[in-house]
Amino acid sequence: MAKHTITLIPGDGIGPEIIAATVRIIEASGVEIDWETQIIGAQALEKFGETLPAAATDSIKKNKVALKGPLTTPVGKGFTSVNVGLRKTLDLYANVRPIRALPNIPCKYPNLNLVIVRENTEDLYAGLEHTVVPGVVESIKIITEKASTRISRYAFEFAKRENRKKVTAVHKANIMKLSDGLFLSSFYNVAKDFPEIEADDKIIDNCCMQLVMNPQQFDVMVMENLYGDIVSDLCAGLIGGLGLAPGANIGEIGAVFEAVHGSAPDIAGQGVANPTAILMSAILMLKHIGERDAAERTERAMLEVFAEGTTITKDLGGTAKTADFANAIIDKLKQ
Repeated sequence: MAKHTITLIPGDGIGPEIIAATVRIIEASGVEIDWETQIIGAQALEKFGETLPAAATDSIKKNKVALKGPLTTPVGKGFTSVNVGLRKTLDLYANVRPIRALPNIPCKYPNLNLVIVRENTEDLYAGLEHTVVPGVVESIKIITEKASTRISRYAFEFAKRENRKKVTAVHKANIMKLSDGLFLSSFYNVAKDFPEIEADDKIIDNCCMQLVMNPQQFDVMVMENLYGDIVSDLCAGLIGGLGLAPGANIGEIGAVFEAVHGSAPDIAGQGVANPTAILMSAILMLKHIGERDAAERTERAMLEVFAEGTTITKDLGGTAKTADFANAIIDKLKQ
């Protein structure tokens, strides 16, 4: 079995606790990893005077893969989101958010299993804003054929690799005929290369209604940055919240796998945090580095622990500590 070197960013607040639990589970799966620990965010600001030190980004560029805990962006002017900075520096153009209902977790749609693929580099998030005259602000939405084609191709290739049957483009091309129209035409141009996968599209407002009423109709969904930001959180709400939703930011020079929830400083150090989101992100990471067997065994063990329902954390109505939850999954992996 090949040995991997992976950048590890424990993060702030509960980050180090849930990362430690996840690392233990991955080790129990049998995958050999040399972890290269780096700090970014509030800790890096304190130690190095900057939130995104070059040592951390250089490590990710070298290793191609990172597992990252939640970060605290320092409050105050001049500090942009560290996550946004990381995505820009590494050109992590594809944000991937699987949404899957878990056993024993209250959910209106217990068979829900879809994936949101969000374009990560442009749209209104380019941050091009200016004051036209006092009281009037203009924000510029950037959509390019290159980025739209690249994210659409990623979505179809992901669907093919994961044996999914349909990719849906989400847009507002009925109103933004040029920008969203370009995104939509790029999507259908890519779809021609994947005749075995069904391609369709939904207008964003109708899509949100359909997600609440009948989300099982969706499989892989691809969309621009702003829509993806909103829809991915909406879908996390369908399965119990951000604590159960994994995330990946993928580019051509590297990939960062992360929990998308906050750093929860109010419960940091108590050993009660739920590591599910970062564990599921690590399972995505194992698939990404070619360790699919270990990924599937780890996922199966986690689902069995949820199905039994006796070792779940406080936020989900249980009494288990972070370490108890990890130990239960490790025990399943050893069986």
